[in-house]
Amino acid sequence: MDVNRYLPLSEASYYLLLALDAPAHGYAVMQQVEAASGGQVRIGPGTLYGAFATLEKQGLIEKAGEEERRKYYRMTALGRAVVAAQLARLETMVTCGRTVMAHNKGEAA
Repeated sequence: MDVNRYLPLSEASYYLLLALDAPAHGYAVMQQVEAASGGQVRIGPGTLYGAFATLEKQGLIEKAGEEERRKYYRMTALGRAVVAAQLARLETMVTCGRTVMAHNKGEAA
C-alpha cells in the first residue's frame, strides 16, 4: 500500500490518528487532541464524527467496540504507517528549515 497517497495529513487528522493509538471514544479523543496540541487544535463533535467517517472509509481507523451509546475507534496498521510517513515528512521539513534559517542567520550578521 502506498501510504504517500494519504499525505500530507491535515493537522486535525494527524492529531486524531495519534489520539487513536489506543481505543477511545469521541469525547476522549477531543480532549486528547486539545491536550496533545497544547490547545492549538480543538475539534468539535460535528467535525470529529465527519473526520472519523472519512478516516474509517480510508482504512486508517476502525471501530473497536461499543459501550452503551459510545463508539470506540482505534488506529489501524495502515493508519500507523501513514503517521510514520507523516513524521518522516515533518522531520525532513524541520531539518531543511533549520538548515536554511541557520545559513540565513549567518548572512544577516
